[in-house]
Amino acid sequence: MIKNPLRVIIIGFGVQGKKRSLIASKQLISIIDPLSPVANFKDIKELSLNKYDAALVCTGDSEKIKIIEYLIKNKKHVLVEKPLISNSTKDIEKIISLTNENKVACYTAYNHRFEPHFINMKKLIKSKKLGKIYNIRMFYGNGTAKLVKQSPWRDNYTGVLADLGSHLLDTLDFWIDDIKNHEFKVTKYLKKENKSFDHVIINNFNEENNVSIQLEMSLLCWKNTFTCDVFGEKGSAHINSLCKWGPSEFIHRQRIIPSGIPNEIKKIIINKDPTWNLEYRHFLNSCIQKKSHTLKKDIWINNLLLDLSKQTKVDFII
Repeated sequence: MIKNPLRVIIIGFGVQGKKRSLIASKQLISIIDPLSPVANFKDIKELSLNKYDAALVCTGDSEKIKIIEYLIKNKKHVLVEKPLISNSTKDIEKIISLTNENKVACYTAYNHRFEPHFINMKKLIKSKKLGKIYNIRMFYGNGTAKLVKQSPWRDNYTGVLADLGSHLLDTLDFWIDDIKNHEFKVTKYLKKENKSFDHVIINNFNEENNVSIQLEMSLLCWKNTFTCDVFGEKGSAHINSLCKWGPSEFIHRQRIIPSGIPNEIKKIIINKDPTWNLEYRHFLNSCIQKKSHTLKKDIWINNLLLDLSKQTKVDFII
């Protein structure tokens, strides 16, 4: 039985852990981190299992699987920061099995699913008002190359491909029903300032899927930028910026046949980022319902990132 209120701990008190602590402050009872001076414990096993109900796992990628297995085997609910990745997809399949066996929730955090205009895009695509989709392109860029380089663990392996690329792949899964049938290849992978990739472009290359997709991600974009363009037979839809970098704009253009200036519907949001609070509430509901509905999607993302890393001849993760 979940106690009310849920007792939550944070494992890993870096950038993401600190953000989570603000959102979960009413439920937060302890912080576990081997280095942070504000942590209550250095290791999760130092904290008695009867003291908490759920954990927010904000550690480096290579540590996640082992920690999650420990938590789930002890019937604790888990929110893990994206991406949930491993050199062996069997590790994620095992986590799915353990969550079912122990009747707990395990949720991988992809907060952009709660962006208002991401939801608007999903609704528009599902409504068929764009008709057959011809082309999707997304660009996600920030200027964190130096911060990544200074990190004790982030400047490794495929870098921005796993970091921001996982967000873009999750977004495709959120919007497109048959996205798992698409194949992708890396067309550009650069190391301008970092040991790991700091600029990557991937494209789908299976002509049978008909939809052209281009995903570009960069740590070398000095003004934080997200743009998306979806072109279909009946019109197009566009997103400019995320709420956290606002204003965030959504544009739906209705095609004029045979040609002409399209009718345009525009929505602009000037607001604080709502996604963290909405996602945390979603996680709490998942705990009550004991749902682990995102993990099969994580298997697809993991397999695809493994394949893309092989294309670049760079190790994926320890």
